[in-house]
Amino acid sequence: MVFVAAGLAQAAGTVTWEMNSWRDFVSGRFSHISLARDGRLLLAPKLETLFSSDQPVIWTLVEGPGGILYSGTGHRGRVFRIEPSGKPSVLWTAEQPEVFALAVDSKGALYAGTSPDGKVYRIESGKASEYFAPKAKYIWALRFGQDGALYVGTGDEGKVFRVTGAGQGEVYYETGQTHVTCLAVDAAGRLLAGTEPNGILYRVSRKDQAYVLYDANLPEIRAIVPAPDGAIYAVALGGSMSRPTLGGVPSVLGVPSSVSVSATSTSITVTGEAAQGGVEIKPKAEAAKPAAAPAAAAAAPVLDISGVEKSAVYRIDTDNTVETLWSSKEENIYDLLLSGGQLVFSTDGKGRLYRLSADRKAALLAQTNEGAAIRLLATSRGVLAATGDLGRIYRLADEVAEAGAYESPVHDAGTVARWGRLNWRGENLERSRVVFHTRSGNSSRPDKTWSEWSEPLADPRGTPVRSPNARYLQWKAEFRGGQGAGPVLDAVTLAYLPQNTPPVVRSINVTTQLAGTAPAKPAAQSAAATYSITVTDTGESAPSTSSGTPTQALARPASEQVQITWQAEDPDGDRLLYTLHFRGEDEREWKLLKAHLTENTFALESNALADGRYSFRVTATDGAVNPPGAAREAELISAPVLIDHTPPTVRPGTPVRASGRVEIEFEASDAASGLRRAEYSLDAGPWTPVAAQDGIIDSPQERFTVRLENLAPGEHLLVLRVFDAGNNAGLARVVLR
Repeated sequence: MVFVAAGLAQAAGTVTWEMNSWRDFVSGRFSHISLARDGRLLLAPKLETLFSSDQPVIWTLVEGPGGILYSGTGHRGRVFRIEPSGKPSVLWTAEQPEVFALAVDSKGALYAGTSPDGKVYRIESGKASEYFAPKAKYIWALRFGQDGALYVGTGDEGKVFRVTGAGQGEVYYETGQTHVTCLAVDAAGRLLAGTEPNGILYRVSRKDQAYVLYDANLPEIRAIVPAPDGAIYAVALGGSMSRPTLGGVPSVLGVPSSVSVSATSTSITVTGEAAQGGVEIKPKAEAAKPAAAPAAAAAAPVLDISGVEKSAVYRIDTDNTVETLWSSKEENIYDLLLSGGQLVFSTDGKGRLYRLSADRKAALLAQTNEGAAIRLLATSRGVLAATGDLGRIYRLADEVAEAGAYESPVHDAGTVARWGRLNWRGENLERSRVVFHTRSGNSSRPDKTWSEWSEPLADPRGTPVRSPNARYLQWKAEFRGGQGAGPVLDAVTLAYLPQNTPPVVRSINVTTQLAGTAPAKPAAQSAAATYSITVTDTGESAPSTSSGTPTQALARPASEQVQITWQAEDPDGDRLLYTLHFRGEDEREWKLLKAHLTENTFALESNALADGRYSFRVTATDGAVNPPGAAREAELISAPVLIDHTPPTVRPGTPVRASGRVEIEFEASDAASGLRRAEYSLDAGPWTPVAAQDGIIDSPQERFTVRLENLAPGEHLLVLRVFDAGNNAGLARVVLR
């Protein structure tokens, strides 16, 4: 079927855009829609906005007694208290702009770490007091140990402090790294510390003694989750030259990433743990310190390192073996938790939440459509996610949302297209539980110039798309729940006819080449080469005969060919056919050389064209794959090409002798082109250039003078040679006696 729209020539072949896999769907926009690991869209767990702050980012989130939530924000250094009813209030405002870490002790007191002037405050009954000042620039993590001590992870000297009371703290371990980015406590009560910029995960068993559990190939260990079975899950990120910004804060934690780091001096000692298959690596605090930017400074744009993942999730088993469970080159993973025996992690991909199953396959649970989901927290009310760009707290409920919507990525047809039918496949699609809308435009991103969303398309077997002809199109699927199993969308297909774009002829090149070299004619055999004896009946030899000694004729090159080549292409990828014409400079009409050419070259015997200037025209058409009326063509005319077969005529004058010197004048002319070079050779010696008498060789007729000094007595052969613009050589021979 051929669709014809006014002013729109259509290609013959229908093109289909089909989405049916995880890779196809994951780049779209999700609203209460989940993407299963097998690439199916379905209604997601209900995602509710529990709290919306007036801050650009929520850095940290903890739960206190009675289900009270506390959140630390940037860039005004506020700590919020959210009641179980959802009522929020500002609990405390720090003097520093960032609160990166919070912790709650066994008595319900809240502790907050501020940056960039790193201090720890104890907040109780709405009042804050300075609890510990480690003299560090940043405080990234706070964690209470099983012994009740508070561990503080700092930067920019990469130290862990152990604090047992107000003002009572000491350095527990110096990592030699720049930052201690996260802390956790394993099932045995040992402290776990993640660092940056070398991405090392430490297990600190006691003061000044640690064991390297894993050295990641990414710069930063971002989150640590000990599992009940003794395994440890960790998130690493930073596989880029610099990290994204959230509300103006560089990187995830407020400092620019340092990919290039000076070498760290390490000492290796065998410990009790090493006897079980491990080696203690205790770096000295000698790592170079990159200049720390203010927490609210802007960061450089992200520049990905080619071939390096941005982030990864690892599992470190009890035997110290490490598995990479999931990695991404597109998204940064920010936090991780165990929920219901499965891993849930959050990313900066529009604030997404993923669930990772035991078979290492990820399912997209929900999308907050914020800049990033920074922190996760498992509570009795469900999984909570704190976001950045807009500091909000979302709750992922157990029940499924009643409705949701999915917007596809924008599809580029490559040129203006006429849209056909949209059809889709899935389960439980009856009663119009999934309806579609489309919109189109000619800008790569949907904006005010795009059409409005169309009326609902409800027939999965195929409904014509009514959006205007355009280059770009997007569809939206709206899901509605109900009784029984919810709708599931497996695949969506759109048929369309792109505008047939004309081909382009980019260049024409005309050259000459030999049609072939004729084999040299063998010289006549001499009498001495072979001989024969003829015996007659008289017994006497036959009389001698002679065939003579003919002059050997030297073979000349075969005739030349005019080689015409061109470069052409079709933006649609259509197969092209070519037609070649020629025309002389004094002619009015084009003459056909060859039609229906499939190759972009043609050879013409040069003798088929007499002396003169010619132009060649190449016409390209996609008519081989497009019907009449829809086919497009393009043409290009070459620059004039000189065909010149005739050599110049050289007419020597009479030699004149005077005082041991010989002068000879000669004249040269050419009927087809101008002369370009003149020279002579004496006694088959090297060629010597000759100037024109008027000083420049620039016309079809010139006069020249050859002067020979101190010519030796005897006979000499003088050969005169003149070239024209066609590189034809005319010669004349003069014998001097």
